[in-house]
This record gives sequence, C-alpha cells and structure tokens, in this order.
Amino acid sequence: MKYKIVYMGTPHYAREILQTLIDADDMDVSLVLTQPDRPVGRKKTLTPPPVKVVAEEHSIEVLQPSRLSEEGIEEAIKAQNPDFIIVAAFGQILPQSILDIAPCINLHASLLPQYRGASPVQQSLLNGDAKTGVTSMLMEAGLDTGPMLEKIEFDIPKDMRLFALMEQLTKDACMLTLSTVRNFESITPELQDESQASLCKKIKKSDGQIDFEDAEVIYNKYRAFEGWPGIFAANGTKFDGLFLIESDKKHKAAEILAFEGESVIVGCSRGSLKIDRLQPASKKAMTAKAYCVGRGMKVGDPLI
Repeated sequence: MKYKIVYMGTPHYAREILQTLIDADDMDVSLVLTQPDRPVGRKKTLTPPPVKVVAEEHSIEVLQPSRLSEEGIEEAIKAQNPDFIIVAAFGQILPQSILDIAPCINLHASLLPQYRGASPVQQSLLNGDAKTGVTSMLMEAGLDTGPMLEKIEFDIPKDMRLFALMEQLTKDACMLTLSTVRNFESITPELQDESQASLCKKIKKSDGQIDFEDAEVIYNKYRAFEGWPGIFAANGTKFDGLFLIESDKKHKAAEILAFEGESVIVGCSRGSLKIDRLQPASKKAMTAKAYCVGRGMKVGDPLI
C-alpha cells in the first residue's frame, strides 16, 4: 500500500521532510506546493525555494501560488486524490476548502500548544528552555491550533545554537512524519490546551539589538539569532563568539572587566559575558582584544 501525498513546504526544514517522503517506499508524493521564487542577495538573483529544487530533481510537479485561493490550485490538489496533505513551514494559511480535501498534517517545530507561529525554534532558545521538540498535528483554520497527533521531545544543551538545534529538530520531524502517516488510523488526536498556548512572531532585524543589561538574555539572543539577524549594539557594532560567564553579579553595563587571550570579559547590569570577536559597522570583524587595543581601551572602560 502506498500513501498518496500532496506536500506543501518552503525552507530547508521542509526540504528534508520532503526528501524523507520521496525516499520512503510506501509514500508517493505526486504534487508539491511551495512559495514563489524570491530575489536573494545583493544582486537580487531570483532563487527557487529549497523544496522546489528537490521536487524538480525527482520530476514531481510543482505549483508556486502567492495565495492558495488562486484559481486552479484547489482543483489541482483534488485531482491528485491524496490520502494526506503534509505541510511543513509552508508560510501560508490553508483555506477550509483545501483542509476539506484530505487530512492535513502539519509538522511544527515546537511542543504545542507552546510557540504557535513563525519562529518557534528561536523562541525556545530566547527563553532558555530546557527542552523543545516537534509536534505533528491535524490542521484546522487557525494558526497551529489543530488537534495534536504525535510528539518527539529533545533536551536542549545549554550551549546549543540555532543551526544545530534546527538540524536536530529537522531530523526528528522527518522521523515523525513517517510515523504519523503510517500510524494515523490508530492515533487518537489530542486537543490543545488553550490555557497553555503561546504565540511567537516573525523575527525582525531590530530584535538583534542588545544593551548590556542582562548577560543571560544577551547570550540567549546570540544562540537564537545565529545567521540572522545576529546581535549588535545601537551603533551597529556586531558581536560574535559569546560565552556566558555568570548571570547574577551586578556590574556597570558594557564595562570591560578583564582580557583573556584574544577575548574580552564584559560586565552587564546583571551578569557578565566573554566576547571573542567584534565587527564595527561597515568594517571587518576582528578579535575583541584587537578592537580594544586599536581604541586604547583598558579594564574599567566601557566597551561601547
């Protein structure tokens, strides 16, 4: 028996789940929907989403509607007569007319009902959570509000950052997708507890700005905003290679407490951090020590 699948997804996370479905002997992915190609980088090169690349490598039909309500989209999905519509980080809300075609299963990278919305993995790091995971759920008209099917939990190491956590959750999501589809008939959907629900927003560039108030908050931002937007001071100086030294002692905000090799120990109003590298606005990155020496800074001076 082969399960007929229509798949919807866009970024790397969704690409890996699609590849898992393609590789499985009992899955038949006949149609893929993803976001339109977008301009990327300084040259604004029109770039296909990762999901489209994989689908085309396997000669699977791809549709790229700006909205699922566009003419012909519902009909194209119905024509496939799918057993399941699998959705992972697609980026659009599914209208009821599509939800009614077949069971729609979403792979969401949080332990629902926690962190519904656009940035669940970053949010778990920002909050310094001890664990996170992936939830498979039946979709309904709301945002990540449907009944839960299965979960895989993961304990987050204190020093784990976004890329490594995303890689772990992607692996878990691939396993969970196959498990949920294969065991669907025997799974009893569990309603989400609305009293425990939380929502996370899309990350903005300005979220990366830090003020040396709380060392732990800054360290968690550093973990969550790996790649983009990173962390930076109000004057545009970026920071990289951070370690949390302690999170309780009181210091002057941004005061240089000590030098350690090429790094600098910096105090916050609460706690302190070790910083390996700095990059002033529009300049090259350099070691923290080189940055301080070049500006004649010594212990007791403010770093910024």
